Amino acid sequence: MIAGHRRKKASELAGRETMPCIVRNLDDDEATIIMVDSNLQRESILPSEKAFAYKMKLEAMKRQAGRPSKEDNYSQVGNNFFTKTSSDELAMQSGESKNQIFRYIRLTYLLPSILEMVDDKLIAFNPAVEISYLTENEQQDLYKTMQSEDCTPSLSQAQRMKRLSQDGRLNIDVIFSILTEEKPNQKEKFHIQRERIDRFFPKNFTEKQKEDLIVQLLESWYRKRQREQER
Repeated sequence: MIAGHRRKKASELAGRETMPCIVRNLDDDEATIIMVDSNLQRESILPSEKAFAYKMKLEAMKRQAGRPSKEDNYSQVGNNFFTKTSSDELAMQSGESKNQIFRYIRLTYLLPSILEMVDDKLIAFNPAVEISYLTENEQQDLYKTMQSEDCTPSLSQAQRMKRLSQDGRLNIDVIFSILTEEKPNQKEKFHIQRERIDRFFPKNFTEKQKEDLIVQLLESWYRKRQREQER
């Protein structure tokens, strides 16, 4: 089955023994393109899903046209990897620019653990694209540092790490130094680890309710402290 898995499952749950279908004679590349198109039409699709979908479809289109494969040439700003025919056609079909399609495809070069952070919106899209140019070992060092320091790189930090990687000067100490530097938008901010405070709130509390309660308790503590100082 190429497309319609959810409709098939829904028919089974509804107790239907048969369902209408279309049978076509397709080769592997034609089947891949139809399958990817079906997935891309979903209302909610993760960045990783879109990345692999674009890559699969372009590869299939390239094979159909008999073009050579040079996977390592995916670029953040577009390139000549695919001829204008396939890349322009996909851009027209998807409604996204060729450059944006290539950026999505770059995500397929991320470690699964880092790609999951992109899906969870812990790492922004553009920094993630820059990180994809790091070697596997460099990405592993980056992931360890992000976990231990509870931080993620900004776009400028990711770009610096990419340049250092290309110059052969990126290691775990340099990654630590870059990630732990103070960012302009982090001044006068501090972070509390979630596990330290979550146990004090009801499970159904929203983030806004937690914030309101913390502020309320701090105001109460502040007023009490002022009264004690006035005595």
